[in-house]
Amino acid sequence: MVFSGSWIRLCVWSLGLTFLAGCATQGDNAQRVASPILKQRPGGLHFSPQDKAQWEAVTLPSKLRTAFKLEKRHQREALSAHAQASASMLRQRLHVPADQLGRLQFNWQIDKLLAGADMGERDGEDSPVRVILAFEGDRSRFSTKNAMLSDLTEALTGEPLPYATLMYVWCNHRPVDTVIVNPRTDRVRQWVVESGSSHIRQWRHYQRDVRADFEKAFGEAPGALVGIAIMTDSDNTRGDVRAWYGDIRLD
Repeated sequence: MVFSGSWIRLCVWSLGLTFLAGCATQGDNAQRVASPILKQRPGGLHFSPQDKAQWEAVTLPSKLRTAFKLEKRHQREALSAHAQASASMLRQRLHVPADQLGRLQFNWQIDKLLAGADMGERDGEDSPVRVILAFEGDRSRFSTKNAMLSDLTEALTGEPLPYATLMYVWCNHRPVDTVIVNPRTDRVRQWVVESGSSHIRQWRHYQRDVRADFEKAFGEAPGALVGIAIMTDSDNTRGDVRAWYGDIRLD
């Protein structure tokens, strides 16, 4: 089978989502950094910048690395992310059965919007902050395009694409609660939880019903939650942006 250059670029882009779902990475594609971790605790899953355990930092092929570090922001412990025409993520693998999915709470802050960013367009598909959830499911339901993409990714990495990926994002202009279908694959849906510049340089807190959001975004019930990540990216717009992440809790 012969794949065009656009298919290869699409596959390279998809590696980040595959890594989120649990693909083992080697060499420069993975490192361990002192940063927060999502781990099981009584009453749910809790992620805090004050934890000393380690996340896995995952860089994407051909992309510069976003710099993550622990620091205080407005008197609060936070994980800072500085993207300079870059894209990378911190991820944690987990397994939460569908019938145990509850509410997700998270906090973040940004210093500015990314000029020219538009998550509905391939050339502008950046966000200063993302909380990313990857789900299992029945891949026999994939379209031909998504099945080919998943098969190609599995051949290159040993892992298929996640069945579905739901991202919570900050958008430049689309209304809050807009669901943006990723321009590369419809198995990625981006939920706008913040829009515009009114609340930049402020801590923003969110509480989401994961099951309800998944069902609205994909039109079906979710499978097991198998990965969570945070990502700050500016590789498409070639921008420079700083963001801060606070606690994340899944109850």
